[in-house]
Amino acid sequence: MKRPGKELLFLALGGSGEIGMNANLYGCDGKWVMVDLGITFGDASYPGVEVILPDIEFIEERAKDLLGIVITHGHEDHIGAIPYLAADLGVPIYATPFTAGLIRSKLQEERIADKVKLHVIENNGRFKLGSFRFNYIPLAHSIPEGNALLIETPYGNVFHTGDWKLDDDPLVGNTTNAKMLRKIGDNGVLALVCDSTNSFNEKTSGSEGDVRKGLDEVIRKAPGRVLVTTFASNAARIQTLGQVAQDVGRHLVIAGRSIEKIIKIAQSTGYLQDFPKTLSYDEAMRMPAEKVMIVATGGQGESRAALSRIAFDSHHLKLSAGDSVIFSSRQIPGNEMAVGRIQNALAAKGIRMVTDRQAMIHVSGHPGRPDLQAMYRWIRPEMLIPVHGELRHMAEQARLGLATGIPRSLVQGNGDLIRLAPKGPVFVSHENTGRLLLDGDVILSANGPTIGERRKMAINGLISVGLAVDKHNHLKGHPTISLHGVPIEADRIEFIEDASRAAIKAVHEGHKSEERIREAVRLAVRRRAHHWTGKKPIVNVVAVHV
Repeated sequence: MKRPGKELLFLALGGSGEIGMNANLYGCDGKWVMVDLGITFGDASYPGVEVILPDIEFIEERAKDLLGIVITHGHEDHIGAIPYLAADLGVPIYATPFTAGLIRSKLQEERIADKVKLHVIENNGRFKLGSFRFNYIPLAHSIPEGNALLIETPYGNVFHTGDWKLDDDPLVGNTTNAKMLRKIGDNGVLALVCDSTNSFNEKTSGSEGDVRKGLDEVIRKAPGRVLVTTFASNAARIQTLGQVAQDVGRHLVIAGRSIEKIIKIAQSTGYLQDFPKTLSYDEAMRMPAEKVMIVATGGQGESRAALSRIAFDSHHLKLSAGDSVIFSSRQIPGNEMAVGRIQNALAAKGIRMVTDRQAMIHVSGHPGRPDLQAMYRWIRPEMLIPVHGELRHMAEQARLGLATGIPRSLVQGNGDLIRLAPKGPVFVSHENTGRLLLDGDVILSANGPTIGERRKMAINGLISVGLAVDKHNHLKGHPTISLHGVPIEADRIEFIEDASRAAIKAVHEGHKSEERIREAVRLAVRRRAHHWTGKKPIVNVVAVHV
């Protein structure tokens, strides 16, 4: 696939078949536009990696045909990859004011603000890129300026929802304007490209206003200090917590730089204007415990976040028996062990914990089935393209859409190039996609040798062998052997002696070249390690000429 023709194409580079890392392309009349450029977070399958980026090689190779990057809202899974990938694409970014503030902050942190052009589009704004006309359509979400995009093209209109929910009392941001959505539907929508995250949920997602009532009730009854943890980017919840603190007569203290940053950017763009004044850590610790409410990062078990440091007594803020920790967020699948570690530490201190299973202290920012069905009735698209979910979520939304009366649906995945018009949706081709890993300051392939070796070391351990050889590659002295993560404890000395004998024998077997000597030693030592442990560690052999 070289360039789009007289057609409308859709290609997900991330976010289809997974929750997070959203990056989507639309193409027509020889040009492409990108919608969102986000990240997802690392897990145990990527040792040492915290941030995962979409592999956007497809559009990097066609960057001269890319018109711009249009952002729906400011969550990390929609903007997080911008500081690492956008500059190389060399195209402008378009976002509404609050979202643009978050992006600008990221670009400044990476010292590339002068290399990426950022256009601020007013809320409800419109702009044109080539044959595409974009219209920002406000929808409720858990962050200010959650937006859908109405994308008008010569081949039909696309309603790209971004992340959204129905909420008549969102506290921050917009309610959903059903009248506006019906009008969009009246004008004709070719394709609804829609968030699938909660497609199995039988109930509507619920209102932020109800969360305020639930938190009021729980915190009003709580003795001692109260700590509430939530996602830093959930500005609606931050606003709720500010109101709750005032409702129950507690002074607020913020623990976590990411929350502080969100508050600062929100206030600079007109949000959180009535957010209460916060205490310093010292002031909070001098205050009577029952007068303090802490808002902290770390509800997903992040080891360096404020909650973890408080739980393990490495933070200036302290909790003790009788205090409470409220998890005002939903646990992300895969974080169970990390969260459990923190909860066990808190339990050991006699701290009471409350989660969303026990009280109305969290609602999702994504649409349940009733929300989805309402959107289908308002928009009335010719076809439904589920995105933003694992395959099971997208397949379930496709079934729901067809059952609700949408004529056609197609379940695609990352790399599936789809023609929406004419005569769509149809599969055109499969393009290469994948994951990149931000490992320290370096971007690596997720399938490259570095991570493969790291996984092997994590599973099997590492043995280092040092050989001193003369110019004829004759061994001088005994090998030096060290173990890293190899499961040998009490027998360590005996194993090293055995491995050393195997290495000496391998050297003396008559190999001429240094390369063949090192390989023979590597195999010999690994065989002894497997004999002793049943595992096959990585063996690294270094020959030093003396």
